[in-house]
Amino acid sequence: MSAQTKPFEDKMQGAINHLQRELSAIRAGRANPAVLDKVSVDYYGVPTPVGSVAAVAVAEARILTITPWDTSLVRPITKAIQTSDIGINPTDDGRVIRLVFPAPTEERRKQLAKEVQKMGEDAKVAVRNVRRDAMDKFKAMKKAGELTEDDQKNLETETQKLTDKFIKEVDSVCEKKTKEIMEL
Repeated sequence: MSAQTKPFEDKMQGAINHLQRELSAIRAGRANPAVLDKVSVDYYGVPTPVGSVAAVAVAEARILTITPWDTSLVRPITKAIQTSDIGINPTDDGRVIRLVFPAPTEERRKQLAKEVQKMGEDAKVAVRNVRRDAMDKFKAMKKAGELTEDDQKNLETETQKLTDKFIKEVDSVCEKKTKEIMEL
């Protein structure tokens, strides 16, 4: 890849990374510590991510354990999880909090699969927007005399190949997540 297409490749990779972060927060019936990424607990007056004040581990396929380093945080963490939108009711024994992930219904799995496809489409749009920006920049550079017509065509071809590569990657990431959601 040329130095002129590198910034655009980085932006396309950013779209893939964003998609993967979004997909990791989707509950597929398996215990996944990423569902707690957006849950914060009040720790000495400062909203702090649960992962920063407790050890989060996958005990079994459908059970997540949260062990706060300070046992006085068990209640606040439990409350934070209950008020969050993850939809799982935590149980605790005074030291360890457990989240039991129920198996989603067939209807819910289909709904989640549709959400995954929508996120995939959004990522593809982001990749295509980067391609459009690159093409516009190359046209402007040609017009300003910074590029020859051959250089412009080569850069556009290179950018299209990058776009195709990242669109394929979006499809593969979404297909993998959909497969994970649809299996029991």
